[in-house]
Amino acid sequence: MAERILLTTTSYQDTPGPHHELLESAGFEIVRERGPLPEEKMLELAGEFDGFLCGDDAITQAVIDKSLPRLKVISKYGIGLDKIDVPHATSRGLPVLFTPGVNHTTVAEHTIGLLLALTKKIFFNGMDVRNGAWQAGWKKPVGNEIMGKTIGIIGLGRIGKEVATRARAFGMEVIAYDPYFDGAFAYKHKVGRCADMDEVLFNADVVSLHCFLDDSTRGMINSAKIAEMKDGVVVLNCARGEVVEVDDICAALKSGKVGGYGADVLDVEPPAPDHPLLSAPNCLVTSHIASRTHESVGRQADRATRNLINFLRGDSDYIQANK
Repeated sequence: MAERILLTTTSYQDTPGPHHELLESAGFEIVRERGPLPEEKMLELAGEFDGFLCGDDAITQAVIDKSLPRLKVISKYGIGLDKIDVPHATSRGLPVLFTPGVNHTTVAEHTIGLLLALTKKIFFNGMDVRNGAWQAGWKKPVGNEIMGKTIGIIGLGRIGKEVATRARAFGMEVIAYDPYFDGAFAYKHKVGRCADMDEVLFNADVVSLHCFLDDSTRGMINSAKIAEMKDGVVVLNCARGEVVEVDDICAALKSGKVGGYGADVLDVEPPAPDHPLLSAPNCLVTSHIASRTHESVGRQADRATRNLINFLRGDSDYIQANK
């Protein structure tokens, strides 16, 4: 009997492509569901599959327990594992595979795009012009240059490094904090090492977040930490929405303490129409699309699919997040 694979797709993965052909040619029985799937739907499907090829679906402890012993592997599009109970999967001997190194370039580009859109007033001015505000006597907005400013990067992993090199190309000073700081990279690209996150916050004109979401980072940008920042600081979040306390960043935007907040992620996705960040001043939110380019999506899909196939076929060419 063919092994059965649950393939959960999103709007950019459900068009048949090479990764679907790879699965089909491997002889699997494929069941497609439009994701991301909530826990209740995953529980309905649990126990019927040998492998999950998933996105941001809720793979909780209950889902894992109900899926075993048949489920042999979880293969994730991308690197964000906060929707998967990885510790529980590890405790049950269930491998979780992921795709590091396939989307860092495009996420870094998106981060710089948010920075320019905010500091140069590109987005807000563009909307004003579209809405007819450009008339005689209209007071045009005044932006700021980023050359000579200091960007502080929290999380100097693959994405943080790509942001650092691009910021240097714009003439910015770059400082960073990461508990696993890459000194060789920092020396080569003239990135200043900070002893802790507070040193970044105190010295940066722009704070860019590129850390994983876990108990140590959840809510780490809060009123106390914002108070340490420079007046008018720009904060960028292409990590996870939950690393920032929403009420605190909204209050700081309204007071002007934070001069701009650019985020590709929110604490709740999709947000309710009355989500406070959607009406906060100088706030630009995109719909979790930083990694959504044709090039990056193709790489994610290919790597995640090959991870799953190779694991189930006994080939060692796969990337595992847990051991």
